[in-house]
Amino acid sequence: MDLFNPETDETTNLLPKEGTVNYYGKLFSRENANHYLDVLLNTIEWKNDEAIIFGKLILTKRKVAWYGDSEFEYTYSNTTKKALPWTKELLELKAVMEEKTGETFNSCLLNLYHSGDEGMAWHSDAEKDLKKNGAIGSVSFGAERKFAFKHKETKEVVSLILEHGSLLVMKDETQTHWLHRLPPTKTTTKPRVNLTFRTIVR
Repeated sequence: MDLFNPETDETTNLLPKEGTVNYYGKLFSRENANHYLDVLLNTIEWKNDEAIIFGKLILTKRKVAWYGDSEFEYTYSNTTKKALPWTKELLELKAVMEEKTGETFNSCLLNLYHSGDEGMAWHSDAEKDLKKNGAIGSVSFGAERKFAFKHKETKEVVSLILEHGSLLVMKDETQTHWLHRLPPTKTTTKPRVNLTFRTIVR
């Protein structure tokens, strides 16, 4: 089911069952969204993401950064990252996320996709470090991109377009029952920065 340009209603659950996904649409004016995109591109300590697959270290074109309340360690794809201290702008964005969603977050994983050639394969964010069934607030700046969910058993797919300056929230049993991905696309050459605000359990 494609939900392109839906009438944005943050109370609507986009998933038909076994999870909750709410799309809040654009939270920022174009001017503010452009400001945050520029700041994030130029001030975040971006590094190529690493994954160990079949014992080999793989470096992605996509870049990542990990920030948090303290030096949290976060392990995925068989590699461990240690959180950097919040920047002023990340704290501003965290405050907006918490006010809008009523949730609290203690960390943020950022992804930089340089163009539509870069994406993310099907996966779920269910690492043991994360609060089980906790909310993940996903904020997007830059190129508008398709984002998709696929049920792990029925293979049903739900997809939507994530807009510049928009917020998507995944919570409850979403990570248990659904995969998600950012498919590559030839329709954009512009960069996209995605911030996923999370709760690490200490």
